[in-house]
Amino acid sequence: MYESKNPYFYGTGRKKHSVARVRIYEGTGKVTVNGRDIDDYFGLETLKLIVRQPLELTGTAGQFDIVCTVAGGGVSGQAGAIRHGISRALLQYSAELRPALKAAGFLTRDPRMKERKKYGLKAARRAPQFSKR
Repeated sequence: MYESKNPYFYGTGRKKHSVARVRIYEGTGKVTVNGRDIDDYFGLETLKLIVRQPLELTGTAGQFDIVCTVAGGGVSGQAGAIRHGISRALLQYSAELRPALKAAGFLTRDPRMKERKKYGLKAARRAPQFSKR
């Protein structure tokens, strides 16, 4: 489909436990996630909207084909990671897009992650139930 000989712009996106590797090729606006079309991969329309937000904001919606590999986390985190990756890749394409992307908050990595479980507890902070007798 897309050979490595074709020039592309690359960006890594992260959100929660999801990591997305995004490549942007000159094209018609097709979005492929893990070898599947975006409509097959994401069931909810809101998640597809989240992925396409940076393109809509910068007015580059029909100019690029997007190929991304995403792993870890849930579907919402993966959509956010892809959005972050697309935003970073667009910066490689043109640095003039930075103010618009930064104002929208697409360049900020969302650091919220699940807190690790501690020993002696049932979850990160959930203590075992107290028994008087």
